[in-house]
Amino acid sequence: MSGLRARAEEYLAMRRALGFKLTSHGSRLMSFARFCEDRGATTVTTDLAVEWATSTPSDHEAYQARRLDVVRIFARHLQPLDPATEVPPEDVLDRRQWRIPPYLYPPQEVTALMSAARTLQPAFRAVTWRTLLGLLAVTGMRQGEACRLGRGDVDLNAETVTIADSKFGKSRMVFLHPTAAAALRAYDRARDEAFPGPAADTFLVNSRGGPLDSHNTSKTFAVLVTAAGITAPPGQRAPRLHDLRHVFTVSTLLDWYRDGGDVQARLPALSTWLGHIDPKSTLLLPLGRPGAPRPGRRPAGARRPGR
Repeated sequence: MSGLRARAEEYLAMRRALGFKLTSHGSRLMSFARFCEDRGATTVTTDLAVEWATSTPSDHEAYQARRLDVVRIFARHLQPLDPATEVPPEDVLDRRQWRIPPYLYPPQEVTALMSAARTLQPAFRAVTWRTLLGLLAVTGMRQGEACRLGRGDVDLNAETVTIADSKFGKSRMVFLHPTAAAALRAYDRARDEAFPGPAADTFLVNSRGGPLDSHNTSKTFAVLVTAAGITAPPGQRAPRLHDLRHVFTVSTLLDWYRDGGDVQARLPALSTWLGHIDPKSTLLLPLGRPGAPRPGRRPAGARRPGR
């Protein structure tokens, strides 16, 4: 093992001990370490970092800039330990197109997705997917958070959901509208009837009673998008399950503007609700392409953050 690879592993271990998950960040940094090993390099240089960042099949410079960020952050950590380390400048690659506008589903398309989920087989798979779609639409949580929810995280008496140790090691509580809580109670009963001896302690389970695989949800969702007749305009990214989170965010902001309250003062509540580090991260959420259909209200069953 090269000294650079060892330093990279030590760095990742240190940051993970502080609560950072670094899933994609870690794999990219180790990819860079292997890249350096293949070239016999023992020190991080700007030229090496840029060569690695641009060696991806993607020709989007904004994506390449994001890869370069991984090396830049590591190099800042490494430079005091190895003064020969070069920290790549921030303006080497253009990142202006980094954030791709999401697809904002109007309410009728959310309904169409729920209807399409009814056709999934086996029957319990359809039940789980309808519940997953509804939960994401009315809470704005990340799909991985929904898939990982434990049964103890969902308090149907208090009508709350606790999202523990999520992105950046943050935990938070999300409140449910009574209609959303009723839907989760129905699912809770159906799940226990279908699987009296649970194969998993997650709240949402697959058709065999095991935990949902958040890495495979995109395949099923693509089937539902097609069945619902939803298509993105030419040149736009295909609709994603994650876009339901953006729909919730935009709907909440629009409601706040309509009721005449102080939106800026409410942003910290929305930031906390979404599990962001700070309100700036919430403001950086892309709000959609120009002319995109915007939902007229928050999806049915949602409760405003802060209540």
